[in-house]
Amino acid sequence: MKILYYDCFAGISGDMHLGAMIDAGVDPDHLVSELKKLPLDGWQIKFKRDQRKSIEGTRVDIIVEDEHDHHHDHGHHDHHNHHGDEDHHHHIHRNYDDIKQILETSGLPEKTKSRALKMFKLIAEAEAKIHGVPVEEIHFHEVGAVDSILDITGAAICLEYLNPDRILSSTVELGSGMVKCAHGLMPVPAPATAEILKDIPVKLGSTPHEATTPTGAAILAANVDEFTDQIRFKPQKTAYGIGQRDTERPNILRVYLGELEEEALSTGECTLIECNIDDMNPEFYGDVMDALFEEGALDVFITPTIMKKNRPAVILSVLCGHEKKKDLSEILLKQTTTLGVRYQTVSRYMLERSTETVSTSLGKVAIKKAYHNGNLIKWKPEYEDCKMLAEKHRLSLREVYTIIESEFQQMKPESYEEPG
Repeated sequence: MKILYYDCFAGISGDMHLGAMIDAGVDPDHLVSELKKLPLDGWQIKFKRDQRKSIEGTRVDIIVEDEHDHHHDHGHHDHHNHHGDEDHHHHIHRNYDDIKQILETSGLPEKTKSRALKMFKLIAEAEAKIHGVPVEEIHFHEVGAVDSILDITGAAICLEYLNPDRILSSTVELGSGMVKCAHGLMPVPAPATAEILKDIPVKLGSTPHEATTPTGAAILAANVDEFTDQIRFKPQKTAYGIGQRDTERPNILRVYLGELEEEALSTGECTLIECNIDDMNPEFYGDVMDALFEEGALDVFITPTIMKKNRPAVILSVLCGHEKKKDLSEILLKQTTTLGVRYQTVSRYMLERSTETVSTSLGKVAIKKAYHNGNLIKWKPEYEDCKMLAEKHRLSLREVYTIIESEFQQMKPESYEEPG
């Protein structure tokens, strides 16, 4: 399983991201030829090896001509909206629909288009929320400017090129200090950045400037599957994207490409949420369990217990992925009588599993199989299927199991090989 990990110790901006992607192995010619499919002209891209604090990486500069055809290099092009006056870029105030149009009419693959649109949408929605206007009315420099369109579409092109199975990121450094934008001085993070990164782990203050820009924030928010500071995979390649600044802390985005062994998938951590309940009508538990499973709980179980004053009670336990912790806790707080919940992180080690439907003399039945290191070590027919067949053939459940087990045993030996 191919992992892409963003190490945002000095934040992330559109150009640092492009640099890191090229450094990680994206073919620069591919990036340029794909970007040329956009109906935009008056831009060029320069790639160069560069160093920050003796770490070498790739720097990508996008040069956009302004309306007077001067070649005007936006030094911090991901930031140019923070400089100059608003009228200067008047001709490229585009709104979200214009950008949608630009992408739709381009010859880019659908997957690249939809990945890019997802990023633009996050920025547009953040700006709309901050300014209290509908998304359609957002005319803004950040997204409107040609270089941002190139940054974000470029990010989509690179991610499709690398095509990782899973994208992870560290906690995101936002920086500190003040930032100039069209509306004057603003504290870091810029409001759009803060809005886009809500519910994402961030930290402040390691760099004395704006470390993460709205474009950088949107790249992470739209594409990252999990934010974690633990590297649980084998890094095979480390790549560096060099930003425009030369600061105390290196202005660098580090990315790792690595492999996660499929074995490691069957282990992993999840959250255990629990609460004790001694005063709820037992008829309500069924509904609560259904709601928890529907919201994505991996398992829900109830354990009888004795609480203070010898009161019989139950412990309601929910296993879930870390990202579901909040939603599932809310169900417990709203739909049960508990006043609080407790969490712990638990580790799991599981066999690899698969399900195969087989035809038997009684009818079709799903067989659940479990493997260890690719060898089938146990299997059993699906209870619901057997129950249906038992009713249909007027047999007991035990008889159905016996028939199916002996027939499955005699089926072709490939049933015993790893499915694939």
